[in-house]
Amino acid sequence: MSLRSAPSLPRHVRIQYDPVRQAFAVLSPEKVFWPNEISLDILRRCDGRSTVERIIADIAADYDSDPEDVAADVIAFLQEWSDKLLVKL
Repeated sequence: MSLRSAPSLPRHVRIQYDPVRQAFAVLSPEKVFWPNEISLDILRRCDGRSTVERIIADIAADYDSDPEDVAADVIAFLQEWSDKLLVKL
């Protein structure tokens, strides 16, 4: 993965609101994930147009943090979800 990669969600993955739990779930075949707020913010930016660098900058701005402080966490998250086939890099 590079900072110029533009991650996206594969066709088989979608984000859906669950009114019973009042939370968003990430659905894939035979799997359901319940991401926390920051994870959900990252996943929503995985649109195939926003680069990893842009996602890091946006997350840092939203949470009033230095991009250098969040970069490693965002990259690790994207790599982990890519390894699970939930994000395409």
